[in-house]
Amino acid sequence: MIKKTKRIAAITMARNDEFFLSRWVKYYGHEFGAENLYIILDGIDQKPPKNAKDVNIIKLPHRDMSRSAGDKYRINKISDLAADLFKKYDIIIGCDSDEFLIVDPNTKKSLAKYLSDLNINTSVSGLGLDIGQNMKYEKTLNTTKPLLKQREYALLSTRYTKPVVINKPVRWGSGFHRIHNHNFHIDKNLYLLHFGAVDMDMLITKAERRGPDWVNHLRRRGNGTIDAVTNKTARGETYITIARIMQRIFRPLYALGKPGMLKIKWVVKVPSRFKKSGI
Repeated sequence: MIKKTKRIAAITMARNDEFFLSRWVKYYGHEFGAENLYIILDGIDQKPPKNAKDVNIIKLPHRDMSRSAGDKYRINKISDLAADLFKKYDIIIGCDSDEFLIVDPNTKKSLAKYLSDLNINTSVSGLGLDIGQNMKYEKTLNTTKPLLKQREYALLSTRYTKPVVINKPVRWGSGFHRIHNHNFHIDKNLYLLHFGAVDMDMLITKAERRGPDWVNHLRRRGNGTIDAVTNKTARGETYITIARIMQRIFRPLYALGKPGMLKIKWVVKVPSRFKKSGI
């Protein structure tokens, strides 16, 4: 018997983020249909991306808060929305606008089909790949071209092995990094690609909006992901498999509900077949 594709929605919350948000809409809209995307805009003045015509847009008044308080406020809003959406959806993906959940093209399945066939125990995580600009070999990003055609290196990061897929109401922790009172399950064919450090010039421009101290700090200290992919030797796909096994086994003592890797930081070349995702 052929399994029916389940009803799947994707949620994010953003502010002043046209660049990534438009790509988020394009990617997840292709996978699930734009009508099944939900964007919470942080600020009544915020405008949705131009390609979000059929997307469900929710605008909330912006509130000035500390970073920690703001993170908790945002994740609570998203958790509340997800709980309400389970009235009509079977599976919900919650992630930041610069994060893209992909299924290995070797499965020959769409993301919707793969998740529909998966036996999900509350949540499932993709292995975190933190994509960064290799300053030795990669040029400034061409914003008109796909990201993965311009970036080939990633830091294997427990920080981005997030439980972004859920099949029942839960309370996410800040940044989607954990789910309260639940374990995590890392799937063998899912990957969460994070693009926050995809381009140094983009990071500098963002820092300039926050003030000269932020720019000086970035120029002096650099960016951890960019520094790693630039200076560390890139390893092959075998290390991706090893990292997945390690993250299933090890847990940091301060957060037993999160994956660990004994503080090992490996840089890998992103498998070329991942470019098929179109990101």
